[in-house]
Amino acid sequence: MERRSLLRAAVLGGTSAALGGTLWRGAAYAAPAQPGTGPYGPLGSPDANGIRLPAGFTSRVIARSGQRVGTTSYTWHNAPDGGACYADGTGWIYVSNSEINPSGGASAVKFSSTGAITAAYRILSDTRQNCAGGKTPWNTWLSCEEVSLGYVYETDPWGTNAAVQRAAMGRFKHEAAAADPVRKVIYLTEDETNGRFYRFVPTTWGNLSSGTLQVMVAGSATSGSFTWTDIPDPDGSPTATRSQVSGSKSFNGGEGCHYANDTVWFTTKGDNRVWQLNLLDNTYELAYDDSLVNGTAPLTGVDNITGTSSGDLFVAEDGGTMEICVITPDDVVASFLRIDGQSGSEITGPAFSPNGTRLYFSSQRGTSGSSSGGITYEVTGPFRS
Repeated sequence: MERRSLLRAAVLGGTSAALGGTLWRGAAYAAPAQPGTGPYGPLGSPDANGIRLPAGFTSRVIARSGQRVGTTSYTWHNAPDGGACYADGTGWIYVSNSEINPSGGASAVKFSSTGAITAAYRILSDTRQNCAGGKTPWNTWLSCEEVSLGYVYETDPWGTNAAVQRAAMGRFKHEAAAADPVRKVIYLTEDETNGRFYRFVPTTWGNLSSGTLQVMVAGSATSGSFTWTDIPDPDGSPTATRSQVSGSKSFNGGEGCHYANDTVWFTTKGDNRVWQLNLLDNTYELAYDDSLVNGTAPLTGVDNITGTSSGDLFVAEDGGTMEICVITPDDVVASFLRIDGQSGSEITGPAFSPNGTRLYFSSQRGTSGSSSGGITYEVTGPFRS
């Protein structure tokens, strides 16, 4: 089928825009959605939690920084950030990072089959500014330190096994990770204005104790072909990993990362873009570029990103209008939810429950604008399957 270009964008005012761009499967160019629409329809008035949602969806507060989680004795961490969900028998677990320095780390909340909170506990302690991360196919959580010469820590969402520092995955200002079980690699973003996009190739898939760190090599254009080159010195000292390979491609502030169906997407907040790597033919392109829609699309401040079985991408905003936006397989960009009254915060950690009916996320600084004001939410409703 024809490969589309963002330059063919059909732009709509207000709350949504249809973008040309090969977001998913190279489907034919889609007709623009109508203003105010998207797959879930327009947002309603703020609910009791200050969240604007489409019809049929409801929200609840799961945890607040500095307060006990539900009826448990566990106190929720400050500055909740990246997150993921894990099946736990008939229930599930939501894991959340803490982006503070020092004493960052990660915590977990356990739910029953009905969604009741049954436990909460710490899974990683005494680390620095744990921002985003990623879920592995073997059900561990990769918690990433967003500091110079930061590490990746592999943690146990059940809190049974001790967290392990994975030095082989490189030392740099880590942001997010996404596992690719087909090529048996982990993709990694770097939150620097001249950051790079990496992949880690484990010696043995399922064991991250050793392997090879590689960096994406490509031209300066927004689309083209790419290759991977080994990083000579993954510990990043004395030369930063992003400066070790001539021709490695620079990205302005790497943030969230998501893999599905031989494609990996990642966001760059510095230029408000979503990038797409097509892994079958080793090409890359833009899936979303705010500058090409002249600010008329709702999505600004791109940050954490996740996806659903329907092929939708959900992108959280750092700032902007405090929204989570959806990008559909037919290239519609629309607001899914908005948090009112929290302009000093950012939305973090979007992740779906294993059955796809509940979305978890946090407002990192809540209404106070402070790391001690974080709020973690759950939204339930008729998500597309």
